[in-house]
Amino acid sequence: MGETRVDLLHLLEDLRDAYPGSTEETILTEIVANSLDSGATTIAIATDPTAPALTIVDDGDGMKRRELARYHDIAASAKARGAGIGFAGVGIKIALLVCSEVITETRRGKLHVASSWRLASPHNAPWRWVPPAGLVATRGTAVRLSPTNALSSLLDPGFVEAAVRQGFQPLFEPALAEILRAHYPRGVAFVLNGRRLEHQSAGASEVAPLAIRVGRKRKPAGAGYLLRAGESISDELRGVAISTFGKVIRRGWDWVALTPAAPERMAGLIEVPALAECLTLNKADFIRAGTRGATYLAYRKAIQEAVSRQLELWGDAGEPGERARRRAARPVERDLEAVLADLADEFPLLAPLVEQRAGGQRRLPTTGSGSDADDHRATLSAVHETAPVTAECAQPGQAPSEEPATATAMSVAPVPPAQPEPPPATGRLAGGLRTRRPARYGLSIQFEVGPGEDELARLVESTVWVNETHPAYRRAVASRSEGYHLALAVALALAPLAVDPAKEHTFITAFLARWGAAIERRGGSRRR
Repeated sequence: MGETRVDLLHLLEDLRDAYPGSTEETILTEIVANSLDSGATTIAIATDPTAPALTIVDDGDGMKRRELARYHDIAASAKARGAGIGFAGVGIKIALLVCSEVITETRRGKLHVASSWRLASPHNAPWRWVPPAGLVATRGTAVRLSPTNALSSLLDPGFVEAAVRQGFQPLFEPALAEILRAHYPRGVAFVLNGRRLEHQSAGASEVAPLAIRVGRKRKPAGAGYLLRAGESISDELRGVAISTFGKVIRRGWDWVALTPAAPERMAGLIEVPALAECLTLNKADFIRAGTRGATYLAYRKAIQEAVSRQLELWGDAGEPGERARRRAARPVERDLEAVLADLADEFPLLAPLVEQRAGGQRRLPTTGSGSDADDHRATLSAVHETAPVTAECAQPGQAPSEEPATATAMSVAPVPPAQPEPPPATGRLAGGLRTRRPARYGLSIQFEVGPGEDELARLVESTVWVNETHPAYRRAVASRSEGYHLALAVALALAPLAVDPAKEHTFITAFLARWGAAIERRGGSRRR
């Protein structure tokens, strides 16, 4: 009988490369995330360059003896996805790459145990029980790292404070205390070398609170703010940050597909606890395929609406040239107008990509005849509840606006709803009296230069990026068959989101069939 062996050094290096930040920043944020998941109210961090050592102690629930034993196994975790930040059981293991020893001490009731762990060879990471050093006073868990490099940034108090504040910014924002109170009822305090890290409010001349509402629920599912400064903001804080359970997952403007006229002077922070179940294994991004991908896209649509509306109120929604380019590219997307609306009945996970209209998202029936409708009916009911995804934003001191946001990306329009829409209403925005327009956050098609890429297109958030340097695209342009190429590229990009891998061929066939029927219907309408 053979035995499967693991090159631990190679595996740990691969895990490290999966995280976007530095190794030291990843280790620090993963340990703090474990403390938060344990219900800690105080996280004390101490740096000792003379030892050298970094010690992180929390007052959480602690671990049982068997839990501490499993703690040393790769990809082993007792946490459930969506209940907290961590669930993969791989983050803290990266510390073995840069530390000569990792001591973990836990105390829970009468149980008080500790272990010592190190990477002895590429294939061996032994650990053993050791007498507790008394790092935990009454209850909780302590991790003591001994970096092999005496100049490691883990021993720098400035780096530690900056990494904690940037990685867990919502926990330092008084404006987000209400949305986080359900998960952290007693709050969370950070202490660095005996000094408590104080909360910091967003400092800017203009700060607008945002409330994210899903469906018709009055209670916001997320909260945050958008600020506009008089001068340029540092690159680390520029753009809109999205967080869950207090940990910042992404930051910038690309993930929300919005580009204001002055992005260097704008920043924001939005906390959505429900997105914890959509995290990838490295907790640095969100899943975009399957049920969890549909959940993420639904919340992202609401965030788009809130941020776009506030940018419109500030008169900073983007440059006129960008709008002109979108209008010029609109005819390319018209062939796909009715396709998504029809397919959403049979493949419910496409629902977040259907255009949102004034008064709410089009109601999508879940009684389609396809097999995916049966497989995902419960998912669609739980995530979307066949109700609109809406969001609200308000200026400080005034009630949330009821006016929907204008479009900020090329969108695919659905089939007109059965019920007639109410007549357009008017509302006063910055710059005078304007007419309400429906918010459109459906599928967007953009073009990118991707030399060396084999994919025809890729789905990023709710935008299909078509690879214009692909040989097939150049051949389509030369033969004047761009329409069919775009339809096929969009179908290939949407297939992983809509269905399981085994059913992708069925989805692509159905997509192309609906695409052809949509052109015939449009031609008949023109003749009439």
